[in-house]
Amino acid sequence: MATSRAIAGLAALPLAAVVLIAGMTSCGGGQSSHRPGSDPRSSGAFAWLRPAPPPAGWKVARIAGGASFAYPPGWRPIKTDPGTASVALLGSRGRIDGYLNSTPSQGNETLANWSRFRPGHNSDEGDLSVRVVASSKGLTFASGPGSCVIDDYKTSIASYREIACLVSSPSSSAVVVAAAPKPLWDRRAATLERAVSSFSP
Repeated sequence: MATSRAIAGLAALPLAAVVLIAGMTSCGGGQSSHRPGSDPRSSGAFAWLRPAPPPAGWKVARIAGGASFAYPPGWRPIKTDPGTASVALLGSRGRIDGYLNSTPSQGNETLANWSRFRPGHNSDEGDLSVRVVASSKGLTFASGPGSCVIDDYKTSIASYREIACLVSSPSSSAVVVAAAPKPLWDRRAATLERAVSSFSP
């Protein structure tokens, strides 16, 4: 579940050597519950979570255990950790404008401890200034209950905001992560939220 390390590693490749935040175009995918400048700590931080089939034209990324999420046109699969599924929206000069990942649960995380586990995991990976913006338990996904956290962190490349959810089904559990550079969050949030809403472990 080395998501932030994967983002930083991808950004270090020649294709994505520099993270730039100017001249971005918005990616479609619905309306976000986050208005520019709004604070997700307000009530309804996860009101956007409405499980539904993906929009027409979206593709599906799947890990070996069966967990899957949908992603829109223009995003492309990238290679990260074995056993995971990752896609990214790359801007000019390879900058990472958005990132989606699924990975199997690894045994230590639970629906009850997720709001502590995820930020701690990010810190253990070397992320700096990890800050929980919002968290919730008992959220409804298509295949079962989930716990989610929205958090901010910094890497050596950039500052990011992510949605990270642990979702259980009767037979398995898995994690979905949706992230973007903080300056791009308001442009990417609707697409990231829609992808998370499509997740099934």
